[in-house]
Amino acid sequence: MREWLNIQNLKVVIEGLTLFEAASLHIKSREVIGIIGKNGAGKSTLLQIISGERTPDAGSLEWKQRLQVEFVKQEQAIYDNQYVNANERELLARLSVPSNHYEYLSGGEKLKARLARGFSTNAEILLLDEPTNHLDEASLEFLIDLIQKYKGTIIMASHDRYFLDQVATKIWSIEDKKITEFKGNYTAYMSFRNKRREAQQHAYDVQQKRMKQVENQLKNLSSWSEKAHSQSTKQEGYKEYYRVKAKKMDTQVKSKRKRLEKELEKSRVERLTPEYTVQFSLPPNQKKGKRLIEVKDLRKSFGNKLLFKRVNFTIQTGEKIALAGPNGSGKTTLLNILMGKETAEGSIWIPPAAKIGYLTQEVFDLPLSQTPEQFFYQETFERRGKVQNVMKHLGFNASQWTEPIEKMSMGERVKCKLMHYILEEKDLLILDEPTNHLDLPSREQLEQTLIEYNGTILAVSHDRYFIEKITNKKWIIAQKQIKTPIVESSNMDELESRRLQLENEKQEILGKLSLQTKKDETYVKLDQRFNQIIKELRELNS
Repeated sequence: MREWLNIQNLKVVIEGLTLFEAASLHIKSREVIGIIGKNGAGKSTLLQIISGERTPDAGSLEWKQRLQVEFVKQEQAIYDNQYVNANERELLARLSVPSNHYEYLSGGEKLKARLARGFSTNAEILLLDEPTNHLDEASLEFLIDLIQKYKGTIIMASHDRYFLDQVATKIWSIEDKKITEFKGNYTAYMSFRNKRREAQQHAYDVQQKRMKQVENQLKNLSSWSEKAHSQSTKQEGYKEYYRVKAKKMDTQVKSKRKRLEKELEKSRVERLTPEYTVQFSLPPNQKKGKRLIEVKDLRKSFGNKLLFKRVNFTIQTGEKIALAGPNGSGKTTLLNILMGKETAEGSIWIPPAAKIGYLTQEVFDLPLSQTPEQFFYQETFERRGKVQNVMKHLGFNASQWTEPIEKMSMGERVKCKLMHYILEEKDLLILDEPTNHLDLPSREQLEQTLIEYNGTILAVSHDRYFIEKITNKKWIIAQKQIKTPIVESSNMDELESRRLQLENEKQEILGKLSLQTKKDETYVKLDQRFNQIIKELRELNS
């Protein structure tokens, strides 16, 4: 493989603080590089530097030749999709993207439109920022196939473990403000990382034990030295003897301390940084009742395109419902109808006093020029402290309290929106792709929080693992209607149940593989089973 870009001594500083730095990074032809890291670590910033949109504060980018670089961003509020070339038109058709104006497309269709343009350029370097957000399973598998067949180099930021394992040949991990380069996929990197952390912890423990031993020796020598100095002033005839002895002790103490300092300077092992964690905590819902929402004979169309008809359902207090369906089937439209943001034929009954929290998948509907201090304005010091404490638990830095929201990463913007529901009691949470943009620790903590939450939830998500964990009922938009699978023997239910079972097993195996190496006894069996699961999932989706 030819080297195309050599990055040396890279450093990015924001508001006087280092965002990340890297001694050396290399990009070669036909590589698929996955960038991983928590929300706000700088993944999108790194892509902007490679695209030329941003200049680093230090370091050099040495291009070996002139190359075309194409950047597909994770979200775009404005995008012109009216003029397409032949390659792009073919990809749009294969991705089932309608020829509507961009603003009328669903979240998944918008992303697929941008991906189609990116891949159609056949650029030598293609940059993808969170390319799996919003995608249904069929579209995800198609994207994986596109990447595996792509002739150029792809560099992508992603939190999707399965996706990274399928396509990545190299990992760039941004952690503790440093970028680590590793050849291999996500699971292989996590295995390497875990072993490296274990080795660092062991070396640190050995170092601390050694330091304690030396400090005890120094303490004893210092004690003896003090005693000798004391004796040199008290006992006549022995003053010179004790004075010389005290001096020797002082010399030994200084010499031993200097040796310890040199030893630490040469091979100091830093304390292991604790694993990054996030804490969500939704207030318990105390309201009781039966019906929360009732919908009768709902029908919705855009012009000549019918989305759904004869839709009837009731949401009971305490239910946790998943709404599924392919991109463009009308999931977000239905949520907007329930919230009064879209009109439709039929009737909708919601109690006037019901408090509903609606987390949209948009990240541009926040007051981007405001700071969290302004957005979450609180009159009292006590309430302001509560908001800042929630921000801290969500992984924000103290300095972000007074920084504009527009400077936040997409994942941090999602967390900002989630804070509304953390700080207020709601009867119903409507969540539209809530895990989009969130890093892995945030996803896992949100899952646990929603499992423990005793309120009502209606969630749209293509993250099967998330849906399986937090919901107890499933609705599917199919054949222009909402199906509520009840009969276990129906073919659709059996297929869906099998998919969910395989997805759960796949995630469980990925977790186990990340803690093992190829030398472990169970690694081969787990790896074989993982490949069998992937094969069966593809057959179910074909």
